[in-house]
Parts: sequence; structure tokens; C-alpha cells
Amino acid sequence: MTIIDHLSVGVPSVTDAAEFYDGLLALLGAKNLVQNEALAAYGVDAPCFLIMRPYDGNTPSAGNGAHIGFRADSRETVDAFHAFAINNGGSCAGEPGPRAGYPNPDVYTAYVRDPYGNKLEVIFNGFSA
Repeated sequence: MTIIDHLSVGVPSVTDAAEFYDGLLALLGAKNLVQNEALAAYGVDAPCFLIMRPYDGNTPSAGNGAHIGFRADSRETVDAFHAFAINNGGSCAGEPGPRAGYPNPDVYTAYVRDPYGNKLEVIFNGFSA
């Protein structure tokens, strides 16, 4: 059982952000399950990750020290996720590779920032492996 129902990041335009996230999350087997002007919800069988305009109407901002870790099924998926993000308006926040500081052996991960500054991690052999 997971204790997380869903996670979300703020974006200024759901339509524009969905163009980025539709392709990025498809690499992990997720799809855009629901979209309207306020949000887009991604998952495999049920929504678990949302992009949304802030409810208060203010400008979205990325949290300092916060990131969302997506599970990958291979090192190649980590590499593809990182490359897709970089080639579609994101920026590198950590090249793909092993991370000695993780408690799991053989972990392979990468970090990116989406076009709106949100930090994302994609990880193979992470905690949910």
C-alpha cells in the first residue's frame, strides 16, 4: 500500500505544460487521463501525478529542496527521460548515472527541471524497486 494519493506541480498553463508532460511521462508508461483548464492528471490506471494552475491564482513556483521521483524500469528509460526533458524545454539538474550516496545498490538516476523550474528525478533501482 502506498501512502501517497497523488502529487502535483504548479504550472502557468496546463495546455502548454501538457505538451511537455504528455511525452515525458509516456516514457514511463503513464498517460494523460484527465485534462481541463485547471489541471492535467497522469497515471497508468488512475491519476497519481498532476500538473495544475495554482488554486490561489498566483504565479507557480518550484519548492527549494523539493522534487518528485519517478520510477523507471531500466537505465535506458532514465537516459531517455533525461534526454526528452532537455530536448523539450527542460534543463539538466544532474546527468544520468549511478549515485553512491543512495542506500540501494546499483541505483541509476537523473535530475531535470521542467520548463517551469520544478525539479524531477527519474530513478532505476530506487526505493520502489
